[in-house]
Amino acid sequence: MRMNRCIRCETFPCRDVKHDCYAVPSVDLQPGTVRLVMIAEAAPPSVDDYFYARGVPLFGRTTLEAFRDAGVKLSSIRDLLDLGVYLTTAVKCGKTAYAIRTETVQECSQLLERELAAFPAVEVIMLMGDVAIKALNSVAKRQGEDRVIPAGSTYKIRRGEYHYRGARVFPSYLQAGPSFFIEKSKRKMIAEDIAAALRLIR
Repeated sequence: MRMNRCIRCETFPCRDVKHDCYAVPSVDLQPGTVRLVMIAEAAPPSVDDYFYARGVPLFGRTTLEAFRDAGVKLSSIRDLLDLGVYLTTAVKCGKTAYAIRTETVQECSQLLERELAAFPAVEVIMLMGDVAIKALNSVAKRQGEDRVIPAGSTYKIRRGEYHYRGARVFPSYLQAGPSFFIEKSKRKMIAEDIAAALRLIR
């Protein structure tokens, strides 16, 4: 299965994102093998930096570094897929500013909802940053459920235990992009969260 053949934004109604950066994972995978879904913020400014782009894309490189920080030996995104880890973003287009409008996150969460529904064996969902947290909360609200992650700073809530439809949910910090190399304290917490998540699927 290739996710980009299953879900697609048809109308591109959001006005605060770059539609030419639109990206949905095109990697070929078996849905039943995915046990951990890691959701980052938004697509990168260049599609060449997306997780599954050829070469050494920025999002792929920083994500691999995050898993190495957590003690996982791997050399490629394919290694992560073989571990049962699927990478995606909450917003499928690129950012035009630091923040993304709540309406845009809600709109794009409809694609995320269909994306998550495609994986019947998911045990862990990692929400990498506030946008991912908002997106999953929007999905839950649309389904008539309470918000998955409570309001509050990630630093205060990240050690709580949260669930969505049988999967354990970890709120964490953004691992995709240049900020990963700058904020060393967050990088340490990301590694701790990944290590805790992986213990649940091994």
